[in-house]
Amino acid sequence: MVFKAIMNGLIKAKAMPQISATERQALEAGTVWIDGQVFSGKPDFAKMFAEPYSKLSQREREFIDGPVQQLCEMCDAHEIATTRIIPKQAVDFLASAGFYSFLIPQKFGGLEFSANAISTIMAMITSHSPLLSTLVVIPNSLGAAELIKHYGTQAQKEHYLPRLATGEFLPCFGLTEPTAGSDAASILARGVVFKNAEGKVQIKLNFRKRYITLAPVANLISLAFKLHDPDNLLGKGVEPGITVGLVHRGTPGLEMGKHHQPIGDAFYNGPIIGRDVVIDADEIIGGAECAGQGWRMLMEQLAGGRAVSLPAGAVGGVRAAAAASGAYARVRQQFGMPIAEMEGIQEKLAEIAAMAYLSEAARVYAVSALDNNEQPPVVSAVWKAYLTELSREQAKNAMDVMAGAGVMQGPNNVIGRGYCSAPVAITVEGANIMTRSLITFGQGAVRCHPYAFKIANALEANDLPTFSSALKGWIGHMVVNTSRLVGLTLTRGYMASTPKIDGVTPYLRKLAWASSRYSFLTDMALITVGGKLKARQQLTGHFADALGWQLLAISTIRRYVAEGEIKEDLPLVQYACEYALAKVQKAFESIYSNFGNNPVGFLLRTVGYFSLRVNPIVGSGLDRLVPTVAKTITKSGAQLARITGDLYMPKFSLAELDSDEVLAQTTGVKRLMAAFQAVQEAEVVQMKVIQARRSKLVDKGSVQEMAEAALAKGIITAADKKLLDRANRISLEAIMVDEFTPQEFFGDESVTYAPGFECANVPNVLHNEKPVQAVEKLRVVA
Repeated sequence: MVFKAIMNGLIKAKAMPQISATERQALEAGTVWIDGQVFSGKPDFAKMFAEPYSKLSQREREFIDGPVQQLCEMCDAHEIATTRIIPKQAVDFLASAGFYSFLIPQKFGGLEFSANAISTIMAMITSHSPLLSTLVVIPNSLGAAELIKHYGTQAQKEHYLPRLATGEFLPCFGLTEPTAGSDAASILARGVVFKNAEGKVQIKLNFRKRYITLAPVANLISLAFKLHDPDNLLGKGVEPGITVGLVHRGTPGLEMGKHHQPIGDAFYNGPIIGRDVVIDADEIIGGAECAGQGWRMLMEQLAGGRAVSLPAGAVGGVRAAAAASGAYARVRQQFGMPIAEMEGIQEKLAEIAAMAYLSEAARVYAVSALDNNEQPPVVSAVWKAYLTELSREQAKNAMDVMAGAGVMQGPNNVIGRGYCSAPVAITVEGANIMTRSLITFGQGAVRCHPYAFKIANALEANDLPTFSSALKGWIGHMVVNTSRLVGLTLTRGYMASTPKIDGVTPYLRKLAWASSRYSFLTDMALITVGGKLKARQQLTGHFADALGWQLLAISTIRRYVAEGEIKEDLPLVQYACEYALAKVQKAFESIYSNFGNNPVGFLLRTVGYFSLRVNPIVGSGLDRLVPTVAKTITKSGAQLARITGDLYMPKFSLAELDSDEVLAQTTGVKRLMAAFQAVQEAEVVQMKVIQARRSKLVDKGSVQEMAEAALAKGIITAADKKLLDRANRISLEAIMVDEFTPQEFFGDESVTYAPGFECANVPNVLHNEKPVQAVEKLRVVA
């Protein structure tokens, strides 16, 4: 009777978040993975670390080292960004080499790669050219190939998959509308079922889609629409619901080909409009049987899909930031030293390096789960939101390091385009604001909690036995977890049972402590806020932050263990964990502040702030780690290769750059990396010269002047001097920024400046001339 009264009271008070039909499909999609461990309050790290950790197969590695490298080599990233045109040879190569077929089974002509290989390839190409990458990402992510592979009829698989694999069909996915963005389930696109004059069942579509990547160049659309079947011709009722159908370019009434102009590298993206577009009912993905199942399809595929393409692009961006900023800081000198030796610069470099390690760890850990048949929707949402935000932050840090070299645009700016393009990944596949404040905790609190989803289902079904069992389990869980939290707080995490890993165990203890606290606070939120959680988006956003950064810290340690605990990488792991745990701590403080002004809220804030005071100061270890971590990306070697991973680097020979003509034609990343290598090769010689100065064997002066004296005195050899000279020549070129004539700047051969044009009323101090008169116009068109 007691449990019956409680259940009725909860139903009447709407104490649990209400679950709509579309939300239920999202909640039931995919699987609970390590996110469930965090919500449990007692994560089993040993079990986590024993799970399979993906490695590329030989076939996949050969494809990355071969065709992927070749594709990047034939595409000038700056030229593509400027012209917005992919070279024809690259387009042909994409089709012939199988770049459209990563998801497609080999029996249908596809390459059928692992999730790890697909994300590795996407990261590599996206960091080189975002525009080029869309031609790879879209065909190999949510869309025609994936949906047909999982849900298509046998006839659809046999017809479409081989043609998608060869690029005969270039797909796009039509979901977003002017009034349906993050709330994609509210789409207005309408399909009405009817019989034509010959008695064939068809669907008449009317829709207006926007933000559709590849829409201007695609010839096959996977279109999401709400299906209306007034005569129940498909046998699924009058309103089957959201459905996905295939629409071919050229179908009467279909308008496509216009472009939107995305920020940064403007990739192919545009609107699709349909007025009375007619398709056969057979073009529903999965046939009539799947009418109304579109939302379920999308949620099931997004459950894991969000962890692949956008996180891969984000990881590629962080890798590029690490490689470019580390090299530039080593090459660029100010105040007689490389800027890499300045503590202010090192702070930025250390964060970039550690986040590059962390982001790659997260990428591989997530795709390992996918390759192990997990489909974790909450973790996928976390990876999409937090890795794309992290990529934007590291692009900003790299810009700060490179300063003017990152600001002045042109082929030699190796970081600016990535910085400008960062908002794209933040926005697409569910804007990060919505992903953080609605999906991550809103879905996680119900699905990943040990008992919340069971109780919600029981309340909806008015199932007393299930409700009673789940509620008893929840009460027991809260009692045990609260006791554990008290013990962990009093012992500062030392009570936690964790694997013993030198230099890492303290972070595992803190993560166990954080998980217990997170579980406790989740219970309090469900009990005190309940059905109003959807409206408390500041609170749910802070819960999402606490969850996300715990998962990222766990991923970092997982990588360290999987790679054999390479001691050289330990400072990177420690920095990443300190950084992540500081974010978790901040989120906890914000959670306490956002509980209501009621007795429970007051109690939580009191207890919470007390426990914060007895906490160790998380993040305090960052400063001591900065010099060591910063150096990991300012010197070549195996460690730098691990940090930057599969990042496309153009090939070069320093000997070739001894030619002024060849050096003048070398630009961008190639020139910067050549300077990076040349400086390192000359470092031993430079140290000989500096030591000679300290020993007063040569007079003080520039390195080049002292080198001349050192050569004359036999302190260095002619070969040594040649190394120094080459490093100086290439370095000077590498720090130069692009210059444009007026005609190049305006993109107009007829543009000239008026005779004698100078800045108005400003003396020419270089030539000590008098101020010139202002001209009326900046530009004169002949």
